[in-house]
Amino acid sequence: MTTLTDPAVPGAADAATDAVPRRRGYGRLWAGLPRELGYLLLGFPVAIVAFVTLVTLFSIGVSLLVVVVGLAIVVASLYTARGFGVFELVRLEWAGRPAIRRPRWDRPVIAGDGPWRAFFAPFVDGHYWLYLLHGMVVAPIVSLFSWTVTIVWLAIALGGVTYWIWAVFLPNDSRDVWPAEWLLDRIAPGTSDTLALDPLVLESIAQFVLGAVFLLTLPLIAAGLTWVHDAIGRGMLGAWRSEALERQVEQLAASRGAAVQAEDAALRRLERDIHDGPQQRLVRLQMDLAAIERKLDADPEAAKGLLGEARDQARDTLDELRALSRGFAPPLLQDRGLASALESLAGRSPVPVQLEWLLPTDAALPAAIERNAYFIAAELLTNAVKHSGASAIRLRVAQRDTGATGFWLDLWVTDNGHGGATALPGHGLAGLDERVRGLGGVLLVDSPPGGPTVIGAHFPFTPVDRVSA
Repeated sequence: MTTLTDPAVPGAADAATDAVPRRRGYGRLWAGLPRELGYLLLGFPVAIVAFVTLVTLFSIGVSLLVVVVGLAIVVASLYTARGFGVFELVRLEWAGRPAIRRPRWDRPVIAGDGPWRAFFAPFVDGHYWLYLLHGMVVAPIVSLFSWTVTIVWLAIALGGVTYWIWAVFLPNDSRDVWPAEWLLDRIAPGTSDTLALDPLVLESIAQFVLGAVFLLTLPLIAAGLTWVHDAIGRGMLGAWRSEALERQVEQLAASRGAAVQAEDAALRRLERDIHDGPQQRLVRLQMDLAAIERKLDADPEAAKGLLGEARDQARDTLDELRALSRGFAPPLLQDRGLASALESLAGRSPVPVQLEWLLPTDAALPAAIERNAYFIAAELLTNAVKHSGASAIRLRVAQRDTGATGFWLDLWVTDNGHGGATALPGHGLAGLDERVRGLGGVLLVDSPPGGPTVIGAHFPFTPVDRVSA
């Protein structure tokens, strides 16, 4: 069971975490400065620990490759590099950078793979070697540079703006050279004599101006250095684009399998319904017609009574066939669209249903999406009426334009029943989950004991006008 915190679920199941960070204003740079300074100041000590650990393990392992223990130590160094790399990704997230998609470490197990194949798996996985290169070479060099720049910039900024406080405690009696006075005389000779300022005052003013400049630019420097680490992390520690394609292929395969299973279950249910309903009534109708034929000459009155029963059987059979046809595509849906079909569906419900149609008037839904949305809504309303014990139901339909992931249709059914709904295998919600996953979407269920029950079906679609374009 999935707990819902907000009806606006993400547009994609696998939220892309390698998005380009949004630009930040100067005020936001100051807000993120403490975390970025913490990241940069701790970067070099962490890099030194990683460097010493990895170099020690890897060099020992390589020197002992002639024996089996050397291979084990090299593998240990690769796993250790992976640990330091993951820690670096966590530190970048803590520093306020967007999360980086992690590599796929859990490779699918192939039948027949032995323990030795699993043991040597890191040797053929390029991510392990990139993590090792990052921990042994790249991270120490880049961290040393960023740590040095941060320390120097921070020292000049804080030392400059506070120079006027602690400069009076310095031994200035024997001091012959004042940098500010010397620089002023080089730029504009004689200016210091014209101003007739105490060299200490002039030095304090100059230091304060210099410190203020460095202090005001400190957020830019910290953000820039953090961005450098983030860019290196995305290139060396993040997942490759090919892995994202592999995930998409697997999701499409899973969706296709779920769609096939859902369609198979629907066909089996239809076969069972036809067998238990119209087929039995047609058999009964055939038997009544045979009896009418036998009694038509000998007992016309009895034949007349049987004829009335046969007419009732034919009417009931027709009603059941019409009810079954609604499971495919009711005529109202084909003629007047999804909104009218859902209004009719809500009006036929024995429990009052409040329909909230939030789609724009010019919404262009494909016929397949309308048919699936109608079927899902009908199934959810039927489940709520049969199992929830609710006295009121709300059906809400809306769409979202998520930009990168396209348009999504959101279908929510909420009831005030006793709750406890779960998507157990073999039950209605499990079949709906397979159908929604077959559409590339997700079914969310929030049904705590005591209610209320909130079930949301969310699946992508392409507007008809864009398909035609």
